[in-house]
Amino acid sequence: SSNMEDDVSLKFRQQLLFIDESLVAEDVAALKFLCTDFLPFRKLERVKSAVDIFELLMAEEYLNKKDTFLLAELLYTIKCHSLLKKLGYTKEKVQECLHEKGRVSPYRQMLYELSENITNDMLKDIMFLLKKCLPKRWITPSALELLISLEKQSLLTENNVQILEEICMHVSPNLLERVNCYKRAKGAREGSHIFIHEFVLTVSSLFYFLPESQRTLCPLRKLHCLALETSKYSLSQRYTAVHTASLGFNGLRGCKLFFLSFLQKMKSYKMDGPHRGFCLVINNVTFDKSLSERKGSFKDAEELKRVFTWLGLDVRTYTNLTSEKIKELMQTWQQLQDHKDRDCFICCILSHGESGAVYGKDEELVSIRTIMSYFTAAQCPQLAEKPKLFFIQACQGKEIQCAVPVKTDARIPDLSSVQQSFSPSESIPEEADFLLGMATIDGYVSFRHIQQGAWYIQALCSKLQLLVPRGEDISSILTEVNEDVARRVDRLGTKKQMPLPADTLTRKLIFPIPRDPPPS
Repeated sequence: SSNMEDDVSLKFRQQLLFIDESLVAEDVAALKFLCTDFLPFRKLERVKSAVDIFELLMAEEYLNKKDTFLLAELLYTIKCHSLLKKLGYTKEKVQECLHEKGRVSPYRQMLYELSENITNDMLKDIMFLLKKCLPKRWITPSALELLISLEKQSLLTENNVQILEEICMHVSPNLLERVNCYKRAKGAREGSHIFIHEFVLTVSSLFYFLPESQRTLCPLRKLHCLALETSKYSLSQRYTAVHTASLGFNGLRGCKLFFLSFLQKMKSYKMDGPHRGFCLVINNVTFDKSLSERKGSFKDAEELKRVFTWLGLDVRTYTNLTSEKIKELMQTWQQLQDHKDRDCFICCILSHGESGAVYGKDEELVSIRTIMSYFTAAQCPQLAEKPKLFFIQACQGKEIQCAVPVKTDARIPDLSSVQQSFSPSESIPEEADFLLGMATIDGYVSFRHIQQGAWYIQALCSKLQLLVPRGEDISSILTEVNEDVARRVDRLGTKKQMPLPADTLTRKLIFPIPRDPPPS
């Protein structure tokens, strides 16, 4: 058995040697950077090859022949996917395991992704901005070396990325968005810690209000211990554990009622079925006649797909549909029998628009009310008493387009016909369980950045990722979206936008907290 163990160890080291020989200098630098959360700077500075890193990881018991996941995660992060098979992994297998076994921090991942997107010209601009912070001997450092230098000086930490925000604001809005995504996700994680802290305090308070004679067998005691015991787990895991426990205890009836009310807050739509629902994304980018191309809209469609997939929906995307094709699509989904096993239905439309309507690719208008009316209880009984959400990214007026990089989703004002003003509530069918989120109020344009996407869609996706993990309902989230968009201005500081939601929801709509972290 000793010889067999030696053979396994030899084979493992041969695999590591093969990986080392397959990596170039830039890969080794990336591995060093990603390992700074596990290994001391002074030891990493002496590293000359990947083998040196492997030795350090094995010495610290992060890597051995039985557990190679950290190395697989590192290779996956630096996109050396072909080497994963040497460790018995595939790209897909690593993705599946990251949520439970991943060790590289979101902070470190964010910095590495930034470094990968910093061009040589950007790096020169950054060095100019940070001239006083960098060693004078440096002539052409890499982006990773620059970030490490900022960390060594404590100018950049996991809890303080202000210097990155200031740099990116001047150098690249795209880089700034990546930093903002990190901050939003970090805020969501901290929000979950606040939630459980308040939960424990509430349980403790109720527990100590009881007479001493009742404390020993009281369910609150068990739940209090459970809350403390599970504090290391994610919010969704703690929610499930505590909720299950509260249903299982046979103690005071008031305890059970308290936890149900505490966790549920108030009556809400049933959103715990095996299938969340379908989400349609109609993305009209190019048009047949005079309407301009909606540059940046693919970014919105991709972001909507990522976020609603994360929320558990089955997302289907359709591009450049005519007005008739939009109606045909609505009719097809209206007749789908699978809705009966789903919790909700969502439809997002990205196009040019006019008051109360959106344009098809053929530049013919389809009224929003017509689109929504396909899903009334009479027309689509499978969705009766289930929430039906419609998000419309389209102008509702005819103001002149803004200069690049901000564009509008309206036709320039040379139309012969002018429609009357309308209210979003006029588009909603006269029955319960509908929500309509409009990017802008009637008569006004909505703004779209040609690279970063529409203000409204980006704010919607951002707030869903931030607030769903905190247990917020959709109405509260859309209020936050309003505030976010209302704060934005175009680059000249002269144009603003105000979204307008309207609904006939009869209960709170709260998306279940996903097990996975937010997608961006």
